Amino acid sequence: MAAAGVNEQLQYEPQESCPPLLALSVGLQGVVLVLAPTVLIVAITVRAASQDEGYLTWAVFAALIINAIITALQANQFARMGAGLVVITGPTIQFVVVTAAAIAEGGPALMASLMLVSSLFQFALAAWLPFLRRIITPVVSGTVLMLIAVTVVPVAFARLAEVPDGAPAGAGPVVALATLVASTVLALRATGAWRLWSAFISIGVGTAIAAAFGIYDLQRVIDAPWLGIPEAQFPGVDLTPGVEFWALLPTFAILTLVLGIKVISDCMIIQQASRREARAVDFRQIQGAVNANGVGMVLAGIAGTPPTFAYSSFSVSLISLTGVAARRVGYAIAAIFLVLAFFSKFAALLLSIPDPVMGAYLLLVLGLFFVGGMQTVVRDGLDAQKVLVVALAFAVGLRVDGQDILVDAFGETLGSLLGNGVMAGTAVAILLTAFIEWTNPRPERLRAELGMAALPRIDEFLRGVAAGLNWNEASTERLRSAGEETLSTLVMSEDGRSTTGEARLTVTARPAGAAVDLEFVAATDQENLEDRIAYLSTELQIPEPNEISLRLLRHYASAVRHQKYHGLDIVTVRVEGSA
Repeated sequence: MAAAGVNEQLQYEPQESCPPLLALSVGLQGVVLVLAPTVLIVAITVRAASQDEGYLTWAVFAALIINAIITALQANQFARMGAGLVVITGPTIQFVVVTAAAIAEGGPALMASLMLVSSLFQFALAAWLPFLRRIITPVVSGTVLMLIAVTVVPVAFARLAEVPDGAPAGAGPVVALATLVASTVLALRATGAWRLWSAFISIGVGTAIAAAFGIYDLQRVIDAPWLGIPEAQFPGVDLTPGVEFWALLPTFAILTLVLGIKVISDCMIIQQASRREARAVDFRQIQGAVNANGVGMVLAGIAGTPPTFAYSSFSVSLISLTGVAARRVGYAIAAIFLVLAFFSKFAALLLSIPDPVMGAYLLLVLGLFFVGGMQTVVRDGLDAQKVLVVALAFAVGLRVDGQDILVDAFGETLGSLLGNGVMAGTAVAILLTAFIEWTNPRPERLRAELGMAALPRIDEFLRGVAAGLNWNEASTERLRSAGEETLSTLVMSEDGRSTTGEARLTVTARPAGAAVDLEFVAATDQENLEDRIAYLSTELQIPEPNEISLRLLRHYASAVRHQKYHGLDIVTVRVEGSA
């Protein structure tokens, strides 16, 4: 019988080598999952901005190349770059509206400038991840995802009616309905290999019906060469940003940060799916994934194509279906993307998909994104404060979007650009969250050197915390003991050697109802304490010297969480007060 928390279906973990042929086979399945969304999102963005076919062909070519580079980078883990996991990468639907608006207002050069500047926020997010977690919360991220979904829906509906002149009446809605029905049935009932091919099957059904109505342009596919490189259309960078740049920059920056937070949660899911045994999240891999996304935004800005982000659902589905999470699969996916980028005939086939088919497929995807945003909010737990944040932010974003209420205050150009629902709703969510955080009771804090010499100061500090909460003697002793054992565990390495040096330690005590959350922030070379506690044997035996503090900590604390970042460790210990 399988042990609890053990994934026996996983054949290869990321660090394990799988046969090259198996990696190629699994990689091909991964490309099948993400290829259709890649082409559709690029096409919808470019067409929404009314750009020509030459630019569209170049944008798809560049997107496939960037997919390959970033997927390979994510499979690697060098310094602080890459997750070391199979993270399939592609353009994201959430950027459709803002990138299309940027292209429409200032051309591809404006979009390129905005993405290059926004990429700095990705790198900053990776570096400052430990400090942003209290402001960019799941409530903020979930609200933004819901707002993005509802603001992009009009773009999807606009595609449903776009058919060539002379097309039969009602051709667009009929084709869209057929595509939507096929997509829904496959999403609800398809399993195994059918699920892998569901996107192509539903698009194929819609395209076939479009051909029957005479609204499918097959000549484009016939005229396209088998192999080739499209004419390069690098947009360049606008070094003299105007009012459009400054008006759109806040939206790009906020969206980049929010999707960066989503990448964090996505990579957590991929990380857990890639392990046979459940372990604590390694935030160093998460930081590497966010940095790799920043590189993707830089490349997308240079090439003038929509930015790429991690596709967690596709990555997890691929790992779950095949049982292969080896890094070689990421390299195989990258290689296949490169081949397809130069295969012009195949790109032409995908670009000839009729607009009603694209719109219907987009509607389904947006519905799933909206539900994903709801799940993100609910997963964090809802209280009266969080409900108010979500309700007010969503209402403001939904009402402001597309309205001219800011035109009188800021003028025609700036007012219309600032009247973006995603930006307005996100600003409300962040401001309310920051207000709640800043008006909470201030946590008590102690700074000291990392070492057992700091124990007397920490002990005195925790005595004061307990006294301030009017805890009884038993609760006070439990709090002091938990603090002592946490310090001892941080100071001593697994083999019993001291890890102290010039490192600084910050201890924060934050009341949490009838409990206290102790947060120890330092830089150590420890293995994750959560994992070490989980691995402790429950059998009666004489513990190793370096296990004693771990066992005592497990006894005194009701919960222990260890978040490892590059150059920083955050250990959170919850101690319950006596009833």
